[in-house]
Amino acid sequence: MTGPIRRVIENVEDYPRPPALEPTDDIIRIVFAGRTIAETDEAFRVLETFHAPTYYLPMAAFAEGVLQPGKGTSICEWKGRASYFDIVADGQRAQRAAWSYLAPTAAFAPIKGHFAVYAEPMDACFVGGERVEPQPGNFYGGWVTSWIAGPVKGAPGTTHW
Repeated sequence: MTGPIRRVIENVEDYPRPPALEPTDDIIRIVFAGRTIAETDEAFRVLETFHAPTYYLPMAAFAEGVLQPGKGTSICEWKGRASYFDIVADGQRAQRAAWSYLAPTAAFAPIKGHFAVYAEPMDACFVGGERVEPQPGNFYGGWVTSWIAGPVKGAPGTTHW
């Protein structure tokens, strides 16, 4: 029998700017409308100073039909233009709950065809079996885990550091 995974504590103050992109083999799982709608061990995570990691899952990780085009776009100075997607399952809809860079900048080309998901509107999101907390506020999409330390931006008054 194995115990919990021992993790090195990562301080968000030590994450780089511009952000770094790295693959992760942690199992990423997302539950919505009472069922697992996405699961993979082939995700990427973006690490940026004072942000919780944001996880990008390949389209193939999502159950068929749960990602539907949503309204609006936004610009990231590092990754490019994000397009938003609704998550729909079993009669429930989370509007603009996911986003993707359909034509990312060269530095973030590996996340083309990948989707990040806001944890808050989901029933639950997991990294390596640990249930995450959403990054504070309603703008950033990072996932906070027990191995993340330091001040995570996103709460009122912290969005412009």
